[in-house]
Amino acid sequence: MADKDGAEPVTASTNNPLSRKLNKILETRLDNDKDMLEALKALSTFFTENSLRSRRNLRSDIEKRSLAINEEFLTAFQAVKEQLDSVYSDVQAMNECCLDMTSRLKAAKAKTHHLISQTTSLHHESQRLQVKEQVANAFLDKFQLKQDEMKSLRGSKDGTLHVDFFKALARVKQIHSDCKFLLRTNHQTAGLEIMESMALHQESAYERLYRWTQNQCRLVTQDTPDVSPMLCQAVEALQDRPVLLKYSLDEFGKARRSSVVRGFIDALTRGGPGGTPRPIELHSHDPLRYVGDMLAWLHQASASEKEYLQSLLKGCTASNIQMDEVLGNITEGVCTPFKVRVEQVLVSEQDPVTLYKLDNLLKFYHHTIGQIVNTEAALLSTVAEIQDLSHRMFFNSLTGHANRLLDKVELPPSDLGPTSSLTQTLQLLRDVLACHDASVVPIDDKKQDYKQILACVIDPLLQMCSMSASRLSAIDMAAYMVNCIHLMNTTLALYEFTDTRLEMLNAQTDAHVDTLISEQASYILNRVGLAQMYGAIQQHQTGQGPLSSLPGLDELAIKSAVNKFDSYLAQPDSLTLPQCSLILGVTVRETAKKRSVELVCEAYKQIFNAILDPENGYKDGKSIVPRTPDQVTHLLN
Repeated sequence: MADKDGAEPVTASTNNPLSRKLNKILETRLDNDKDMLEALKALSTFFTENSLRSRRNLRSDIEKRSLAINEEFLTAFQAVKEQLDSVYSDVQAMNECCLDMTSRLKAAKAKTHHLISQTTSLHHESQRLQVKEQVANAFLDKFQLKQDEMKSLRGSKDGTLHVDFFKALARVKQIHSDCKFLLRTNHQTAGLEIMESMALHQESAYERLYRWTQNQCRLVTQDTPDVSPMLCQAVEALQDRPVLLKYSLDEFGKARRSSVVRGFIDALTRGGPGGTPRPIELHSHDPLRYVGDMLAWLHQASASEKEYLQSLLKGCTASNIQMDEVLGNITEGVCTPFKVRVEQVLVSEQDPVTLYKLDNLLKFYHHTIGQIVNTEAALLSTVAEIQDLSHRMFFNSLTGHANRLLDKVELPPSDLGPTSSLTQTLQLLRDVLACHDASVVPIDDKKQDYKQILACVIDPLLQMCSMSASRLSAIDMAAYMVNCIHLMNTTLALYEFTDTRLEMLNAQTDAHVDTLISEQASYILNRVGLAQMYGAIQQHQTGQGPLSSLPGLDELAIKSAVNKFDSYLAQPDSLTLPQCSLILGVTVRETAKKRSVELVCEAYKQIFNAILDPENGYKDGKSIVPRTPDQVTHLLN
């Protein structure tokens, strides 16, 4: 009951409306209720006095205020509505206008449809025509000449060429070449017409170019011509017309030929500008300088003319044969005056050395100029011809000198030395060979010249020496010939390509030395009395009896001879032949002495062995010949 009595008041308080409101108010969190706060803020603006009347009229005041706000909104929205109505009317009017225009456009489109299709067709046709125009313009640019190019090809009335002539000519050649492609297509007629037209332009242009080039080539007659770039272009362009190019180069060659001839004559007679260098003719008394100056001038002129010709043909692919022909024609003019003057020098000169120097000089310049001009050039042939003449004149002079030696043979001097004619001739040979060593001719030519020179000099000298010694005794002849050959040998030993000749001379020397050795040994054996004994021993044969039984080979005679031989051993030089002492060559003299001693020793050895042989009947051979062969050899050596 108590619990029941206690629960009743709680329920009564809960069901009381006022309590519920209070509880609701108390439970409300104003801090979190934003709407409530906004409402209270708005209420604070007009609810200023908290009185009973104000509280009672609060509802009506709020409603009035809300009504006033709605009226203001309505008033403001009325203006907006009016503006929207105005905009709507404008949009409606625009719509009607657009509809009208659309209808009118549809009507116009229906009327202009045919015109538009024609315009479109014409536009496409216009584009096609533009393409055709571009193709036509490109065709004309490629296959037709412009007015400026035509003007350049025609040239001027005075024959001069325009600067752009060669460009226009190249353009014509290009068009003519391009027409070949047209002939491969369906445009053969156009290609043939254009080719014919370009061919006419080419022929007229080449004719004009040839006349101009020919006139220009005739003007290059200065000492140092100025080959203009335009002339080089003209010659290069004329390559397509070989005949015209040949005629032009011939004209250039004629002009340069006359200039070279004039320059050569001026160099001979007038000299250089201002007299420096002096005229070549002033040195005509000096054959080497005279001929050398002429050859040097020709070499320089040939090299200069080749440079001019190369500068003229620098843009050409012309063959070297054509260039060599022109250069040969240019240098041909100086051949006659050069040949006449050199022949006069060669014919009037008698000195073999000078002739040989001239021969080598001509050989050198023949080789040098041959590196510039063709081998078939007239200038090179002329130099070769003159060189051959100088070669023959030189050998004629040597032969004449040798003939004079043989015509008047000089007798040997008392000392059996070389004669003055031999000495002079060998000095001439030395001068000639010295010139040859100083020359720059090829080795093969040098070798051949040596062979001919030595044949022309040495053989006559040997013959002269033999003739000169023909009346002498054998030993005098041997000594004289050894001395003469020795002098020849020493002369030739200084030079190359003389080995064969030296071997021949050494062989002859050996033959004459053998004679000297034999004579010297015989002289010694005769003077000491052993010659008869030595001869008998050599002739003695087994079975003929003892040597001691032969007359003159008894012991007394042999002892007497051995005593004389001992005296010889004490003074070996006392029995030297005067002819052996007169030998000029120390080596030959010592060789002759040594080999003669060897013969003497060999003879003594045979005599010694024969005496000691019991069959020869000598009782006490050691007392007869007390010295052994080894002792004799030791004493003599």
